[in-house]
Amino acid sequence: MRGRHLAFLLTPLLLGFLAACGRAPLHQQQAFVFGTRVEVLIAGQTEAAARPAAAAVLREFDRLHRLYHAWQPSELSRLSEAIASGRAAPVTPALAALISEAQRLSLASEGLFDPGIGRLIGLWGFQSDDLPVALPDAAALAAWRAARPGIADLRVAGGEVSSGNRAVALDFGGYLKGVALDRAAAILKAQGVHHALINIGGNVLALGSKNGEPWRVGIQHPRQPGPLATLELGDGEAVGTSGDYQRYFEVGGRRYSHLLDPRSAEPVRHTQALTVLVSADAGAGAGTLSDVASKPLFIAGADWPRLARALHVEHVLRVDAEGRVQVSRAMHARLTYVGGQPKALEIIP
Repeated sequence: MRGRHLAFLLTPLLLGFLAACGRAPLHQQQAFVFGTRVEVLIAGQTEAAARPAAAAVLREFDRLHRLYHAWQPSELSRLSEAIASGRAAPVTPALAALISEAQRLSLASEGLFDPGIGRLIGLWGFQSDDLPVALPDAAALAAWRAARPGIADLRVAGGEVSSGNRAVALDFGGYLKGVALDRAAAILKAQGVHHALINIGGNVLALGSKNGEPWRVGIQHPRQPGPLATLELGDGEAVGTSGDYQRYFEVGGRRYSHLLDPRSAEPVRHTQALTVLVSADAGAGAGTLSDVASKPLFIAGADWPRLARALHVEHVLRVDAEGRVQVSRAMHARLTYVGGQPKALEIIP
């Protein structure tokens, strides 16, 4: 049976911003970018000031989506084509910087975050607007494992990118939404907006407050409708979630999600969902790190506490394959559990 893509209804985070609580109105603009619904909410501004600021953010999202699309014609896909043919390719300074930053973050995550596995994502059928209906060819997977491509194989020098491994293909799907959050925050601040909530399919960054009250988001339960817990966000904080319910298909009653382990070339099965909260003083932008960090910690499974320390991420919530909840002590102190504290809850020091 083919699994369903649950789109925005069951995105990683359900936002609790719709009630204005009798305060000043919120300006809201929406679009469909990065394969998901995106929203910009602005508080404390007149409609005349908020509308162009939100529109500027949405234009930037569209620009990033088109510029760095993994499989449709774009600067990123053209680079992957050049690598596959064994050629060095000129790149813009912006793309060179993104690749260098991704290499740094990949190294810090011990290779579990790796935007260089685009070919593997394609083999599993997740580089498409439609979900796959069958397993990938076993021989093709074996060949990919033998090549062991990754973003570390890229050389960035003199305005060009090259690689000795032709199997490297770039896919910024687990990276670009976080970059876009940080860009959005910069755009809004430049236009005098200091109170806003930016949501890209459940990846969220908060600025200021919602008319004097904290922005509040809900962390989606991976197997039930509605949130598992809610969380208040401070100025500049960002939340990212990776879940096996976002994009997946089923064959023979077994779920295969888009979250792939580069070591095995297989979808992860030991985790249902993992959420991180990143503060404004993160080494990378809070949005970028929140998007990036949720992937390797999801893939790491039970080893996530050690890797979280290496990534300097203190706030983590994980739901394992059996539905048991693990939460860092710092994250536990920030959460309000919906329906009471889960029975199977482990607090990690």
